Amino acid sequence: MTSEETTSERPSGVARTLVIGAAVLAVLLLGAAVGLLVKLPGSSSSAVPASGSVDVGFCQDMSQHHLQGIQMANIARDRSSDPEVRQLAFDIASTQLEQVGRMKGWLMMWNEHEQNVSGVYMAWMNDSGVHGHGATTPEAGKPLMPGMAVTDELTKLRTMPAGRDFDVYFLQLMLRHHVGGAPMAEYAAQRASQPFVRTLADNMLKSQSAETELMKDYLAKRGAAPLP
Repeated sequence: MTSEETTSERPSGVARTLVIGAAVLAVLLLGAAVGLLVKLPGSSSSAVPASGSVDVGFCQDMSQHHLQGIQMANIARDRSSDPEVRQLAFDIASTQLEQVGRMKGWLMMWNEHEQNVSGVYMAWMNDSGVHGHGATTPEAGKPLMPGMAVTDELTKLRTMPAGRDFDVYFLQLMLRHHVGGAPMAEYAAQRASQPFVRTLADNMLKSQSAETELMKDYLAKRGAAPLP
């Protein structure tokens, strides 16, 4: 085989990006389709959650939270040389991408914005003491939800060379991300008005609790600790 033939058979970076982009879109569309297939109980408008409700707020804010988790997981999946870390990253990205599709499908069905446009995250968690922490970590005047990585941390993750330090840093960021998002899922699992939203939130808690323990174990095996 000539070098020319070898080069022509190797997928280009552009082609690989297009394939990955198409796969991401397909998963999002599948999740959205599943979300839209869920029928609202009754036919009156009172069955639709109101803007600012737990259901709407959870779907908007958790979708945003998940999207960063997917971003970090995709970086680790593509760059880590550790099979355990790559598998974990693949599982997280796949699961959260499908969940984002569901939540965006419901928001579309409820005629709500896909993103929180108020600039105040987690205001729907308004029980006394629950939202008292503010759920914000300011970065350049913009609020971040608990567990979210700041721009410098994402840049560091993206630019670190592959190896043990990269794997540890990914596990630390993703562990903090999971722990930070857990109160939202717990709150929605208990207080959302729609049973399918409660079920999704409960499923998130269960899967992420298992992943949290796994990441703690992976960090310990690599002689590292969670971020303070």
